[in-house]
Amino acid sequence: MPSTLILLRHGQSDWNLQNRFTGWVDVDLSETGMAEAKAGGEMMAAEGYKVDILFTSVLKRAIRTSMIALDVMDQLWVPVERSWRLNERHYGGLTGLNKAETAAKYGDDQVLVWRRSYATPPPVMEESHPDNPKNDRRYQHLDIPVADIPMTESLATTLERVLPYWHGSIVPELTPGRTVMIAAHGNSLRALVKHLDNMSEDEIIKLNIPTGVPLVYELDDNQGVLSSRYLGDPEAVAAAAAAVANQGRA
Repeated sequence: MPSTLILLRHGQSDWNLQNRFTGWVDVDLSETGMAEAKAGGEMMAAEGYKVDILFTSVLKRAIRTSMIALDVMDQLWVPVERSWRLNERHYGGLTGLNKAETAAKYGDDQVLVWRRSYATPPPVMEESHPDNPKNDRRYQHLDIPVADIPMTESLATTLERVLPYWHGSIVPELTPGRTVMIAAHGNSLRALVKHLDNMSEDEIIKLNIPTGVPLVYELDDNQGVLSSRYLGDPEAVAAAAAAVANQGRA
């Protein structure tokens, strides 16, 4: 019997709506994002998914998305584990900037590299930046070594921080017949999809995960992929993914 893994990118956030690079900034969902989270829960409920455990980041847009979805599914009782290792990729010095304006300044190609390439990080965030996570109480509370708090990340370094948590905490829950849900972010989930699907660095550039749409994997005993699919209408999913891709264009 396979295990089931549901990946859910948070619904549209206020900064998604404003087309800004968000990263580790704790931005909440927009009204549209809340509706997307509800719709994601309705899709999972309609197909009868029963979640056994939920993993989220420590950012409210992912936490709130998961709670809205589980509420719709009448499964708010599901055990939850939260980890900074599932946070969005840190966008460094781009944090807070408008994506289209940044593309107009530096060019679409450069912004595509910063947003979607595997190994090239954005410029490093200055220590004095108002959104420096080293000054955020949650990471002090979680007792994360300062050296482990990034000031910029590529998708490659995002994957490096996600994988230990994947292998150490999530994989042990993926036993036959169980359903594990991960509510996280565009790039932490892209990193995980790259690992699951064994995608190349060129292939991952083209991958855009839409907000609020459950991506369901069936996995064998060794976490090999038996199948994967988005729930919902394929044309709507494709349009949502294309909208994500277009955010970084001038």
